[in-house]
Amino acid sequence: MLVDSPPEQRAETAPAPPNRRAIRPLGLLVSAVILVLVTMASIAIGAKDLSLAQVWHGLFQDTGTYGDVVVDERLSRTVLGLLAGAALGLAGAVLQALTRNPLADPGLLGINAGASAAVVTAITFFGVTSVNGYIWFAFGGAAAVGALVWFLGGSRGATPVRLALAGTAISAALYGYLQAVMISDQAALGRMRFWTVGSLSSATFATIEQVLPFLLAGMALALLLARPLNAMSMGDDTAKALGAHLNRTRALSMLAATVLCGAATAACGPIVFVGLMVPHVVRSFTGPDMRWILPFAALLSPVLLLGADVIGRIVARPSELQVGIITAIIGGPVFILLVRRRRTAQL
Repeated sequence: MLVDSPPEQRAETAPAPPNRRAIRPLGLLVSAVILVLVTMASIAIGAKDLSLAQVWHGLFQDTGTYGDVVVDERLSRTVLGLLAGAALGLAGAVLQALTRNPLADPGLLGINAGASAAVVTAITFFGVTSVNGYIWFAFGGAAAVGALVWFLGGSRGATPVRLALAGTAISAALYGYLQAVMISDQAALGRMRFWTVGSLSSATFATIEQVLPFLLAGMALALLLARPLNAMSMGDDTAKALGAHLNRTRALSMLAATVLCGAATAACGPIVFVGLMVPHVVRSFTGPDMRWILPFAALLSPVLLLGADVIGRIVARPSELQVGIITAIIGGPVFILLVRRRRTAQL
């Protein structure tokens, strides 16, 4: 899976077919409309459904029952879903370009494992019990593992294969540590069980304020890397001839992915498949140009995350299924389909 693409499949800066060039702007508009609709559904649908009029009153007029439900519970949850979904989608797209592996996701480089290991450490050894308490542990763990992967992957001589192998090895070691601690401490197991599934239900505006600067900075950096990643997709020699700085681009890509995954995982827990599925699906109709993949991923990844969250509220009423469970149920069959595709196997 980690073999470089053939040259004919790596021409990311080649002109797109005329029909594709015409579809892309329209596709962005359609994606934005779909995102607005899913956002409205996320605010309106829950244990008790609300009409659009009730949502409007809750947002802008009513400080009573509707205001409490809409603003205090569902609005913060929806905003976090928008931000976390965009972050995971952008991170997945950047990592797939960085490793030249269309099946790469934020877990490939150990970032989710780093965040999870840091949280279980905070819960077990430092007695931290609240989201606001261990969010910084999660972010610090993700950042530390990202730096370690970059160092072990060769730093100045980093290659996609080295980075992926380093991330896989560190992930295995950290998940072994995670399981050992959780088995030996039943209290930690109980507290970690909910977080490791991945959920938006504990979202608060305080949590959003804590991770927002990191998410915005990571998103901006990821979008700025579109052109350098396009050059790198054509091979190191060609990229150098085009004036690309390979190590700087790889370092900044690692930084962007780490910041985005770390902040999203810290706020929501390790949510799987969003960063894998959406960029891969987007690439099938935008082509391999990162200048289009990244904006589409930023719009459609929140659609998947919020849509899964809405489904989780509907299927288990009056309770709910965590969004991480729904994305895993959806992502498993889709992942198998992606692996079986002939084009994917060749990349």
